Amino acid sequence: MRKVLSFSLFLMAGLLASQLLPGLLGDRYAAFKTGSDTLLYVCLAFIMINVGREFEIDKSRWKSYAGDYFIAMATAALPWLLIAFYYIFVLLPSDCWSSGDAWKENLLLSRFAAPTSAGILFTMLAAIGLKASWIYRKIQVLAIFDDLDTILLMIPLQILMIGLRWQMFAVVGIVAVLLTIGWRRQATWDGRQDWRAVLGYAIVVFAATQLIYLVTKHFYGPENSIHIEVLLPAFVLGMILRHRHIDTAGEARAASCISFTFMFLVGLSMPLIAGAPAADAAAPCSVTASQPMMPWYVLLLHVLAVSLLSNLGKLMPLFFYRDRLLTERLALSIGMFTRGEVGAGVIFIALSYNLGGPALLISVLTLVLNLVLTGGFVVWVKRLALKTYRPAA
Repeated sequence: MRKVLSFSLFLMAGLLASQLLPGLLGDRYAAFKTGSDTLLYVCLAFIMINVGREFEIDKSRWKSYAGDYFIAMATAALPWLLIAFYYIFVLLPSDCWSSGDAWKENLLLSRFAAPTSAGILFTMLAAIGLKASWIYRKIQVLAIFDDLDTILLMIPLQILMIGLRWQMFAVVGIVAVLLTIGWRRQATWDGRQDWRAVLGYAIVVFAATQLIYLVTKHFYGPENSIHIEVLLPAFVLGMILRHRHIDTAGEARAASCISFTFMFLVGLSMPLIAGAPAADAAAPCSVTASQPMMPWYVLLLHVLAVSLLSNLGKLMPLFFYRDRLLTERLALSIGMFTRGEVGAGVIFIALSYNLGGPALLISVLTLVLNLVLTGGFVVWVKRLALKTYRPAA
């Protein structure tokens, strides 16, 4: 519980620093921002490698996972679409409702609500003694598929943002190659998996994606460059590692430190709530970023509404697995409420497309609220699960 609350505190501390540092650093802020964004991508790659390491399925039984993937996809899609509609029809004026740019931006930004935090959830459920239960086993599958679906859907969403260019086909080709490698080589590489090695892998993944970007930028210019986000390459690298659990205090501290740093840096990457730095004055303004900021009490009401919608959407598993008791299905659904690093990563990617305004701030504060409530969600799951607990076969 202390770790989950720390996530919220670090995210809020970063958000506060993002409002103070541009004025304090002045002309040095641009160089500082480049360094902090680089560190953020490395931390995100580290986290996604560990998410990929948790992706353990029996390929000989792949058909049995088709239903789980459909449920996970629906569980990720419903909150995403509910919030996208909310952002369009509630936050934007009516003259933006038919704007293609507004729909593209909000479909990308609202994707933050889709992924369940696998790392936080697995740790907390195991700590309360549910590791042998059906709920834990099923949540483990759904949460990983949830993250995978979010990563894959980010590709067409980003293609929507850049338009129909030749880079789209290059990105699709790279994605297809990565997925093929991940599936065929799953859990075959017996590489080192201590935190130092995983951090080294993360640096290599980031360097490779940056190299592709810089080379294509040099030959074709910034507008026609190929930018592959670290999410999928890092996830696939984690998939091909033969997973070994290293349950030591040092490993746990290092992983937590990197996760805390990532959450702080996500908050630090937020734009100024009032005004914009001089360096960004010439940047193209998106539909979301052009919206006027609201009073704090109105923002907080929207945060509550978005949190409610995102968690209602996560109740999708309640309508499946009809051979299980209602309390088990409800516990499974509530377990999917937790948010964490992948959702924060989506918010950061949205920032790279100059998305901002009230919708961005509401997304960040909704993430904070869900992190604060995670302990309560897990206690709720425990009470429901213990009513019908029996170890999974």
